[in-house]
Order: sequence, then structure tokens, then C-alpha cells
Amino acid sequence: MSAEQRITYREACRQAIRSALQDDPATFLMGEDVGKYGGCYAVSKGLLEEFGPQHIVDTPLAENGFVGAGIGAAIGGLHPIVEIMTCNFSLLALDQILNNAATLPHMSGGQLAVPLVIRMATGAGRQLAAQHSHSLEGWYAHIPGIKVAAPGTVEDARFMLAAALADPNPVLLFEHIGLYGMEDVLDGEVTRVDLAGAKVRRRGRDVTLATYGGSLPRCLAAAQALAGQGVEAEVVDLRMLRPLDDATVAASVARTRRCVIVDEGWRSGSLSAELAARLAERCFYELDAPVRRVCSREVPVPYAAHLEEASLPSVDGILSVVRSVLPGAEPCTTS
Repeated sequence: MSAEQRITYREACRQAIRSALQDDPATFLMGEDVGKYGGCYAVSKGLLEEFGPQHIVDTPLAENGFVGAGIGAAIGGLHPIVEIMTCNFSLLALDQILNNAATLPHMSGGQLAVPLVIRMATGAGRQLAAQHSHSLEGWYAHIPGIKVAAPGTVEDARFMLAAALADPNPVLLFEHIGLYGMEDVLDGEVTRVDLAGAKVRRRGRDVTLATYGGSLPRCLAAAQALAGQGVEAEVVDLRMLRPLDDATVAASVARTRRCVIVDEGWRSGSLSAELAARLAERCFYELDAPVRRVCSREVPVPYAAHLEEASLPSVDGILSVVRSVLPGAEPCTTS
């Protein structure tokens, strides 16, 4: 790898899978259309020709069946990468994920390990309508026994998979559909990342923006706009949604004394609600303003472009909420 390689998020995911297949003959990719079609989002394009049908396995349209097969393969000593086309369809395999992958190591007294990785697309923004556009990662972050990661950068997309495969626990990777075309420079000196927790992506002193996945670029854009107005926003990329690294966010809030959480999930019962509660517990006396949240509207994601855009967190929406917590802002009764 060159010292600086500019690639897309999609290509970073492809390189991650290719490296995993090259490094370990027990690893294979399985899912709907991952073979001849090259993946619904073109992530696995060309891998069938390179690695063959034993390592790139097209499955029927039956999430409960092939996720269950992946769990069995993991218990049997293989290292499956299971791709679910969209997180909405993962609900068809919720029994397998919750009642099997997450629980078998515990119910067996540690006799069984389930080193399974499940990749799935999440999020909205491409007019794919309600059955293909929701952000359900917060639901899975509720489940003990699994780890939930949301790579929001090209670097994390390239290297999180290896860390997930090395973990003895089931790991769910949520890749936002709006990021696949995003380009960035991949530092050739970086060869690994961990699943340890959050990262500060931009330093600031006036307000903390806590976010993850597809909302990270929006928060960085909002921080850039705020900088032009003399407001320095610190952007914290959660990266890991379970375990949730509230300590890094709390340390940021202790410096900035204000926090806005941006979460594409629905507001009620969301990951943002969990993080806000933890910050209230940990940082109550450090806060100079209430913790505020920017979430998706509580409707099924619309198909029409203008309605879809209106239902999702936006840079303008983030800026508006940030301004409401800054000194001199009018008190606000909603968040």
C-alpha cells in the first residue's frame, strides 16, 4: 500500500474482505447477491472470480436461514462474514442473532464460541423507501452478548473487519449506504484499528457533537461551518455502539460543557437517548446547557426525495440545535 492511497469507502470494504480471505482459508463471505452480482452495493464485485464459490457463497433470500448457517459455521470453527443486504431485512434473522449468536456462549457456560461477523447496510438518503432505509443499529446495541460497530471513515471501513474477525464474540458491522461513494486518503502507515471505542475526529472547546456512521460527515461539515462563526465544535465519533464508550464523550463534555448528539435513528428509545442518560449521570455538574439531540423524524422513511431529506438529520438542523445551547441562546423546551 502506498503512503497515501485515495479510495472510496466501498473499495475499503472490498479490500478488507479480500485481505480476510487471503489471510485465513477458514474465512468466507455469504449473503444475497454477493457472488455473480457483486453485492447489492458492489462491495464484493470481482471476489467470486478471485476466490471461487467456496469462499463467496450466494444464498437464497432467507435471512433466518443463512444467518443461522453462519452461526453454525462459526461454532464449527470457520470464520463466516455474513452480509445482510439491508438492516431492515435483519429483522427476519432476529431470532438467530438474539437467541442464538448472542446467547450460546453464555448458555453453554463458555463451551461454545460464535466468532461471527455480520455486515449490513444501514441508513437512508438514496430514495430506497421505508423497507430499505431505516437505522436499526440502536436496537442491536441493546443486546448483551454481541458487539456493534459503525465504521464512519474509510480507515475504519478498511480495518474494522479484521478486528471483528479476531474477536471471539459476534460482531455486527453497520455500513451506512450514504458512505459507500465517499472518498478519503488511506494512510499507508495504518495497518489496523481496534474495537476499543470512540475517537475524537475534530478538537474543539465550545460544544461536543457526538455521532457515528453516516452522520459523522454531517457533523464535521457543521463543525466547519461553526468554525467560520468563531465556534469550535469537538466531534466525537462513537464508532462502537456496544460497548458504548461514554467515557470518551464524557471527557469531551467536561471540556466543552455542552453536547449535541446526532443519531439517524428515531428519537424515542434511541441510542441518543441512552447516551444522553449516561451523560446526565456522569456529567450533570459539568453541563452548562441541557444535552440536545438531532434525530430522524418519527415516521417510516419516505420515498419522495424532498420528504426523505426533511425526515433526516441535516447540517442545517445540527447548526440550529448547536446554536440553541451556546451562551446567549434563548431557552428551548424541545430537543
